[in-house]
Amino acid sequence: MSEASETTPDPSEPAVDAPVADDVAASADADAAPESFEPLTAVYERLRHSTDAAELSEFARRPLPDQSDQAAYSRATALLEAVAGNPHTPLEDRVFLGETMPFPNVLVKLSVDEAVEVRLAVAGNPDVKNWLVGRLTKDPVPQVRDRALHNRNTSWKMRMEGAQNPEVDAATLEFLSHFGVDAEAGAPAVLTAMVRRAVALNPNTDDATLARLRDDADPAVARAAARASAGR
Repeated sequence: MSEASETTPDPSEPAVDAPVADDVAASADADAAPESFEPLTAVYERLRHSTDAAELSEFARRPLPDQSDQAAYSRATALLEAVAGNPHTPLEDRVFLGETMPFPNVLVKLSVDEAVEVRLAVAGNPDVKNWLVGRLTKDPVPQVRDRALHNRNTSWKMRMEGAQNPEVDAATLEFLSHFGVDAEAGAPAVLTAMVRRAVALNPNTDDATLARLRDDADPAVARAAARASAGR
């Protein structure tokens, strides 16, 4: 019996060199493997200490994932906190975050930013929490305090303290003098009257505002305005 002959390659099939076959297999393995996923804490710390302004700007402006993807959404908001607290994030991006972000963890970082423009952005944010905007009513910069006192989320207590502050300007006092009358008319009458009375007694309140408060529907406010006017 003759020995078995070697298998003759089928000429209809293209020959594959061994190195090429190895490359194809490696590529298939790479495609099958899951993408590398950097842990949240690692990315957070990297962004918190990054000096790469372009990278930080890209994160600041990156659209948020859909809220239906809760894991991705939570991860993105956590990373924005790191970006917001990094002074190497470009100023215009920190202002953008201060104006548009509704997340307390992000706004807390921005509310203590050294740049006045950033704190102004937070003070005017319509979604800022009342306890946080309340802090900004005591900011050392008058413009930030005034912006915070104009915010609709500022509590009556913070507004009253603002109305009592002798450093608050006449324009802000005029704004506060409408509290409970033609602005937020549904607020508790006793509390809003206390704010208007404090405005009447503030030495920075201008004559036009005092004249209007002398005709206030609340007797205590009207009397305070009359006394203040008489003392000028």
